[in-house]
Amino acid sequence: MILLVTSNKDPASQNIARQVLSHYPFTKTTENFQENPTYAATINGKNVTLITLNEEAVNAQHLPDNFPDSSIIVFLSRHSSQNGKPTLSVHTPGNLGPAELGGLPRAVSVSPAAAMRDALKALTYLKEGMQLDYEVSYECTHHGPSLNTPAMFVELGSSPEQWNDSKAAEAVAHAAILAISKFGAAESTAVLGVGGTHYNRSFTRMALNGEAIFGHIIPKYAVHLADSSMLKQCVEKTVEKVDCAILDWKGIKSENKHGLLAALQEIGLPYQKI
Repeated sequence: MILLVTSNKDPASQNIARQVLSHYPFTKTTENFQENPTYAATINGKNVTLITLNEEAVNAQHLPDNFPDSSIIVFLSRHSSQNGKPTLSVHTPGNLGPAELGGLPRAVSVSPAAAMRDALKALTYLKEGMQLDYEVSYECTHHGPSLNTPAMFVELGSSPEQWNDSKAAEAVAHAAILAISKFGAAESTAVLGVGGTHYNRSFTRMALNGEAIFGHIIPKYAVHLADSSMLKQCVEKTVEKVDCAILDWKGIKSENKHGLLAALQEIGLPYQKI
């Protein structure tokens, strides 16, 4: 079963949910979750359930306990940033360091690399086709929850103006559905991304050009947290086999480079510098 998750605390999430329900054959079930209606549909032969939380999605740490049969959990969410730049983004949740916004400290979710790539490509296609003035980007792995189930956020941001944009919300809805409709198809390998900014344009471009499928992405500001234990966790908690790390070499602080290479060598993960 595939789980789509929205939140009553999140206006963008509710906007995206309305688009999902209006464009796809979901029907209301007899079940409720947190006193909210639950909807179900069959999409490309896959059973999909849509639920609404009464809490912020970042705090949904125990969600898999209620839905143990979930093969992937997709959070439909707002994206926030100080600059308010219109952005459609995709990322895996989890904490590379302390749990400052939900989840568990030094614990990441399982990254569905191919599904994230599919969502990223769909967002780019829809942005162009629907003439949306938005940037499409991977985000690095950040914030909770930290789940032992494949999980990703597909987000609409970065300010209230975009959260209430029904056209952009429709694009997010279509991208999420397209990604889950393909989930489980055979993929070869994924890569671990390290370095660069929170929104890594090089990694985004590589994925869109078919050069690599990224699972976890560790940004410049968190490379100091990437010891061998954390790197190993990011590799092991990816749906696809991770065969190497891609290093945004100029986007890594000089003082962190030696330790990073030593940690990669310790876990036996090859790397490429870009």
